[in-house]
Amino acid sequence: MILKSLRGVALLLVVLFFMFPIFWIVVMSLQTNAEILSLPPKLIFPPTLMNYTALITGHLKTSVGTLNIAFMHNLWNSFLLSALSVIVALVLGVPAAYAFARYKFRLGEDMAFTLLSLKFAPPLLVLLPLSLEFQRVGLDNTYIGLIWIYQLITLPLILWIVRGYFEDASPDIEYAYRVDGHSWLKGFLKIAIPLARPGIAAAVVLSIIPTLAIALYAQRWLVEGLSLGAVKG
Repeated sequence: MILKSLRGVALLLVVLFFMFPIFWIVVMSLQTNAEILSLPPKLIFPPTLMNYTALITGHLKTSVGTLNIAFMHNLWNSFLLSALSVIVALVLGVPAAYAFARYKFRLGEDMAFTLLSLKFAPPLLVLLPLSLEFQRVGLDNTYIGLIWIYQLITLPLILWIVRGYFEDASPDIEYAYRVDGHSWLKGFLKIAIPLARPGIAAAVVLSIIPTLAIALYAQRWLVEGLSLGAVKG
């Protein structure tokens, strides 16, 4: 009984330890700039929704003026870029996964492994060459350029996850469907895709998380701006 109680207390302490940063972020979001920077920190204060209002309206009022915040616009850009990059990766990755699963051709496994290796390549390895190439072709700082980069991140994951589902599905169902006079394309869309739908859904979820995280990482400039505004205020 004592051991069970000690285990419960230890578990509670671990949960509190890992949840405290989230709790403190929520507390800070309900404080003014002066209260956030006060020493010692204040645990008892009149809560305010000023920070949330500033994020939604795009204007943060301080004692020295108004700070313009493009948070909602940037957030929309992040969701848009992530969604479009995953859609492009699906259009390219699902047929490629089907080809690798159904057909055996020379260097097929080598090609698949090469695509997978892109997932583990250090970003800095391709950052400079891609930046120079994008500047040369005019894709630097454009939606198309970002979507192309993000889909390179998601494509290997989609390819390998969906390929496993295509391999598990029996090809005899597709053959029987085509024997009835249907084309290969109809067999792919009406039979193969529905059979692999759970894998496609899982690949979409696992792909959109890292792309959205990368896109949202740019929001750190917003946090820096808010911090500077807080210091000035």
